[in-house]
Amino acid sequence: MGLLLDTSTPDLQGKIALVAGATRGAGRGIAVQLGAAGATVYVTGRTTRERRSEYDRAETFEETAELVTAAGGTGIAVPTDHLVPDQVHALAERIDAEQGRLDVLVNNVWGGERLFEFDKPVWEHDLDNGLRLLRLGVETHAITSHFLLPLLVRQPGGLVVEMTDGTATYNGLNYRNSYFFDLVKNSVLRMAFVLAHELKPHGGTAVALTPGWLRSEMMLDTFGVTEDNWRDALTTVPHFCISESPAYVGRAVVALSGDADVSRWNGQSLSSGQLAQEYGFTDLDGSRPDCWRYLVEVDDAGKPADATGYR
Repeated sequence: MGLLLDTSTPDLQGKIALVAGATRGAGRGIAVQLGAAGATVYVTGRTTRERRSEYDRAETFEETAELVTAAGGTGIAVPTDHLVPDQVHALAERIDAEQGRLDVLVNNVWGGERLFEFDKPVWEHDLDNGLRLLRLGVETHAITSHFLLPLLVRQPGGLVVEMTDGTATYNGLNYRNSYFFDLVKNSVLRMAFVLAHELKPHGGTAVALTPGWLRSEMMLDTFGVTEDNWRDALTTVPHFCISESPAYVGRAVVALSGDADVSRWNGQSLSSGQLAQEYGFTDLDGSRPDCWRYLVEVDDAGKPADATGYR
């Protein structure tokens, strides 16, 4: 796995964070890296050891909380379906009772990997799946912000990170897989922009953040590799050379959370690769993948896979 903590990592002792949607992938990576920096991290999800979600994956948010604690922080698992307002309200009341505030909110709820259909126009896309995708990717974020932001604005310096897929520039210029996927990922970019305006009078900051080509558990399974031998997938998917571990975007969130001047990013669309150049952190292997620049300059340009100069 490599080192959990990069030498440039700020100290987040005393910080209270919530990673909404932390069962696997980017959410788990973010939660663990916040823990490695010393934060108290509430993690939510629907997959427990007793009850799997409809994706029938083995990862649980309970395990994520344990990983947070093992990394040096305090992980607190709270089962929450972010489509159910009463459950999110109860989550907010618990954090209020136990901590009295919230410093960092990471809106990472997604769960739509198997709902969108690549390159299908809206009239051919399964409508029920598409509408559920909108609920999971947009409605959950709105519900979470509604109930948790009153805790975050109690004191200046609060940070909201809206997790999405793609930067504002890339998404604005490219068709993103399907009508519904495109709507969700662009909506999240807009959420960060709107929240930036609403949080600014309270001394808060909101950003949209995207990882690059993420080596999530599901992605690794798709390619039949593990984190230890992921390069074996390059024989069939050469551009996978630009991929990154979930820890990389986790370190991006840690860097933002520890930046006293984070408000300079308010309302912006950011990427893990961009922030690595700004803050000096690396992925677990010591590299700094810049996926979105690579996609434009290499992949989209039809050039052979070559990450030289991009990681």
